[in-house]
Amino acid sequence: MLRLRGNSPATVDEKGRLKLPSSFKAELESFAQGEGDGVLRHYLTSLDGRSARLYPLPVWEAIEARLAALPSTSPAKRKFLETTAYFGSEVEPDAQGRFVIPPILREAAQLTGEVAVLGQMDHLALWNKAGFQRRLAAEPLGADDLAQLADLGI
Repeated sequence: MLRLRGNSPATVDEKGRLKLPSSFKAELESFAQGEGDGVLRHYLTSLDGRSARLYPLPVWEAIEARLAALPSTSPAKRKFLETTAYFGSEVEPDAQGRFVIPPILREAAQLTGEVAVLGQMDHLALWNKAGFQRRLAAEPLGADDLAQLADLGI
């Protein structure tokens, strides 16, 4: 099971390349070895343009399999697929462990300079560092959130 956790600050260079932080790279490489050919392929996308999500390809393919079971007339399915396709692309790290964030996603999520790379169990969230800090201040984890988690046994 994939367990990506914690925060690793990183930098997106002038060519739009992000080097996977070593703490996450090792976990992703281990997962890729366990999933078959050992090639580290990912699907990079966004649900809203404010941040990016980097999924190991097998994890993304499992999401696609669940979506395939939904009716093609589902408005939620259509919106999800349109949004993730608009921002999405399959990416593979180069020899130095860097991958290019496509311009459309890089610009929408302001993924330039310092970024926060956050482990989200089965994928990585990529945020503009300053933007994420503003979001944390504006939308803190509150009592209602903790009560909902307690209802789930967490």
